[in-house]
Amino acid sequence: MSEEKTTTPHPMDLLLQDEKAVIVPKEGDLVTGTIISLSKNEIYLDIDGITTGIILGREIYDESDETSALKIGDKATATVVGLDNENGYMELSLREAGHKKAWDTLEELYREGTIVDSKVIDANKGGLMIKIGNVVGFLPVSQLTIEHYPRIEGGDKSKILTHLKSFVNQALKTKVIDINEKEEKLIVSEKAAWNDKQKKVISKFNVGDKVEGKVTGVVDFGAFVEFGDGLEGLVHISELAWQRIDNPRDVIKVGDHVKAEIIDIENTKISLSIKKLQKDPWVEVAAKYQIGQKVKGKVLKVNPFGAFVELDTDIHGLVHISELSSKKVANPEDLVTVGKEYEFTILTIEPKHHRLGLSLKGIDTKKDAKNKEEKQDEKKDKAEKSSKEKVVKEKKKEEKTEEKKDKETK
Repeated sequence: MSEEKTTTPHPMDLLLQDEKAVIVPKEGDLVTGTIISLSKNEIYLDIDGITTGIILGREIYDESDETSALKIGDKATATVVGLDNENGYMELSLREAGHKKAWDTLEELYREGTIVDSKVIDANKGGLMIKIGNVVGFLPVSQLTIEHYPRIEGGDKSKILTHLKSFVNQALKTKVIDINEKEEKLIVSEKAAWNDKQKKVISKFNVGDKVEGKVTGVVDFGAFVEFGDGLEGLVHISELAWQRIDNPRDVIKVGDHVKAEIIDIENTKISLSIKKLQKDPWVEVAAKYQIGQKVKGKVLKVNPFGAFVELDTDIHGLVHISELSSKKVANPEDLVTVGKEYEFTILTIEPKHHRLGLSLKGIDTKKDAKNKEEKQDEKKDKAEKSSKEKVVKEKKKEEKTEEKKDKETK
């Protein structure tokens, strides 16, 4: 009988088979150890008595911003990047572990819609460079709140950039709206965080409520007013006053304290009206003006379809292009000039719709008659002048004839 060969198992195999045995980490694993030595360029970790790990140089940098206050005796989690180096230490990286942890945290912020502080570190014409922890991200201009949005007349790029740079070193309340760890893309929004706050406070108000606030911004289409607990509403240009307004800056400015009425609430957008709290001058327009009345008015604006005319501070009217002259008019500016005063005839009054129609035709007819008379006088003057000149010529001709006869006689 032949004897069966018996093989002695390798100690490592026995360890692997033993459920109670300590599992040796492999590359890519996260390990936690106790700091036993700490310097600017080196950190040593005791990995559960199995081995000693070392973290060198740039691998100490941690995007999760949790390593800046580490000290001897603290626990630290790192990624295994090498099982042993020439000195027998396991090579570790806080940077990789921190990177993963930082982006996992950002993913969680994104999923849960959590509001987080973003520190502004720089600005360009497109928006703000920010940091959450040690991860750099971007806050586009379009995602700034109404309060911080650069309202620069004429869109001057250098002024916009100056405005944006004023936020450097400030912390803004934001929400993560786009994230991609692989591309290292992090986009945040101040507007989204503001909308969340707006939703919570807005429930206290209803359409019709009267509010008092301060003007925080004036733009071409109206003015923004801050009221209540940090709420902000828009007063559209048509709701600033009863009269026609071409430029909101003519009637309101930043810093003004105003009273307004809430006329609409849509999600987080609040619409306000200042004119609703003022007396409507059109209610008594019939007491001041009547159809057929001759009135003087100053031309405020000329359009291809006619001209807007100020009769008084509150009441403005429109003279349509067809009412500028009895003749065909190609360009209203040929007949009326902005800033000049003319006499008009009132054609229509519609208090309910805040409309008043004017005509310049009557005045135009008078002018035509005057021009016709002037032309006739001019023609008459020319005729008289021509007749006189003819008489003078005939007289000179007769005198010459007489002189000739006298010479012949002599």
